[in-house]
Formats: sequence, structure tokens, C-alpha cells
Amino acid sequence: MSHKTCRNELTESKFKELEDFINARPKNQDSLIEVLHKAQEIFGYLPDRVQDFIGEKLHVPTAKVFGVVTFYSYFTTVPRGEYVISICMGTACFVRGAEDVLKEFENRLQIKAGQTTANGKFTIEVLRCVGACGLAPVVTINEKVYGHVTVEQVDEVLAEYGE
Repeated sequence: MSHKTCRNELTESKFKELEDFINARPKNQDSLIEVLHKAQEIFGYLPDRVQDFIGEKLHVPTAKVFGVVTFYSYFTTVPRGEYVISICMGTACFVRGAEDVLKEFENRLQIKAGQTTANGKFTIEVLRCVGACGLAPVVTINEKVYGHVTVEQVDEVLAEYGE
């Protein structure tokens, strides 16, 4: 890795950023989900050390923090790639070819859904519905939405991210 800090690194500056965010909120479980979202934005995932830190700072048992993290599919306890490719497999997307689009991303990146490329650049995940059925099949990469995606467009989409 270059001198740039890896998104998934557990640096003290990231803990300081999270602590500053927590300090601006009530110290109880009412702030938990908001803090978990921020922590995942900062670290890229929620390892045990980050969950322990959040529990301590919010005065919430670590078991409760872990329960929330594992309940919501948005949260992850394993590092994800710099770019998270999410393919919607809701009914509208599925019937319009999302499965073929998923297979093309998997073939092109040489990983399966739920995995991350060896260089840490891409993670592929499957979603049940993104709520954009009129754009089916839908692919999101981080916050960017791609609609009416075809197998033929996969290389073009990946090229936007230097692949």
C-alpha cells in the first residue's frame, strides 16, 4: 500500500474521529445505530476492537453492540473492498437478468458474492431490493447507482474504477 492510509486500517486517528463523533451524542443505546454507521464509514467494517470501543464509550454492553451489528445486514465485521459492488436480486431485477450480471462481475473479478479481491479493491455482495425497480437490474457501487445494467456493460462499469 502507498503512504495513503488503508480504509480498513485500525489507526488511532480513526478512533479519535469516532470518539469525537460519539462525544457529540447522548451516551446511551439510543445513539448506537448512528454511531455504528459512522464507525463503518470510518473503518470500512466493524471488528471486535471497534465494537468494544463503541460499547465502552456509549456505556452499552459489548454483547448488545454485537447483537445489533449481526442483526442488520448493512453492517459487516470483515473488511470490504474500497468499492463495494452490490447487485440487486429482488424480483424485478432478477427477472430482468441480474443473475447474469452478477455472474459476469464474479467472472471478471475472479471472486464470488460475499468475497473481496486479493488487492482489497472490490467486494461483491447481493442485495434483496434497493427500491429502484424501474431501473432493474440495478447495481450500486458504494453510493453510485447503475440502472438497466447488462452483462455487456460490466467491463465499462469496472473501467470507471480502474479495473
